[in-house]
Amino acid sequence: MGFKSYTRSRAVHVMLVYTGGCNGCDIEIVNSVLSPKFDIEQYKVFLTWNPREADILVVTGPVTYRNKEPLIKIYESIPNPKMVVAAGSCALMGGVYDNIHGEIESEEIAGPVDKVIPVDAKIPGCAVRPEDIVSGVVAVLPILLGKD
Repeated sequence: MGFKSYTRSRAVHVMLVYTGGCNGCDIEIVNSVLSPKFDIEQYKVFLTWNPREADILVVTGPVTYRNKEPLIKIYESIPNPKMVVAAGSCALMGGVYDNIHGEIESEEIAGPVDKVIPVDAKIPGCAVRPEDIVSGVVAVLPILLGKD
């Protein structure tokens, strides 16, 4: 068993990336999901800010042109295997920032997350509910751990 496999069997690290929008989903993730009420750490899932430690990338907000290249660099910095979770209606389809009925083309918005990097799980909502965030992250754990 390799070192990464061994450590993943003991804990999984999630990195949160905000790519634009209102910040509502980020507030739900940081203030609710990590709180004692929902406690995602009971599933041995911990928050990290280092892409080299991350196993799961959770992206919120529509991807702005300013954040497109940094998001791609963060995605490429995460070691394989990696999973990407798009959280919130802005990350899935542009939300209130979608100005052309599903086709986001503006001076600021590059598009939803899946137009920039591959997405493995999608969590709808505006803002996403804490229960859904926990369910979405836990749903990709068996795939990440190779128990699919």
